[in-house]
Amino acid sequence: MPFQALFEWMNELPSSIALRQSLNAYPILLTLHVVSMAAFGGLIALLDLRLVGIGYQSVPVSKITERVFPWMFVGFFVSIVTGFLLAYSKPMTYFPNFYFWVKNGLMILAGLNAGLFHLTTEQSVKEWENDLVTPPAARFAGIASLVMWAGIIITGRMIAYSALVPQWWVDFTAN
Repeated sequence: MPFQALFEWMNELPSSIALRQSLNAYPILLTLHVVSMAAFGGLIALLDLRLVGIGYQSVPVSKITERVFPWMFVGFFVSIVTGFLLAYSKPMTYFPNFYFWVKNGLMILAGLNAGLFHLTTEQSVKEWENDLVTPPAARFAGIASLVMWAGIIITGRMIAYSALVPQWWVDFTAN
């Protein structure tokens, strides 16, 4: 597995070792990661609930994005940086972790969903942003986002329980 070699190489880097051996670095990074994910997740849920038509129906979609996007970006940026540093600090702990890979796969899908929404459906937001019922594509993007981010949060939490993985995954990563 050539990808495993990258993780093994990172594991031996002095900065990775220093993070791993630090008394406070990992808990601080983990705390920042959880807080930033909570901020980002809450704000993305606010927008998604509006797209789905469950909440904030009296607020135009563009007003929600205008107000929350800067804070969503900050939460997302801090989450990405701290998430990378967490994995970088213990790459050989994360490499075989089933939930780590599922979480990252879901994040890629969530990013594709958001990108597709912004490149297509959001282009016509002025036509429907005040409607109580948003277009089907907007509702689908909102539902998909809520489901994926819930999955990201759940699998992110499950990373700590690496022993609770399917046997096929254990066999796959052992080869």
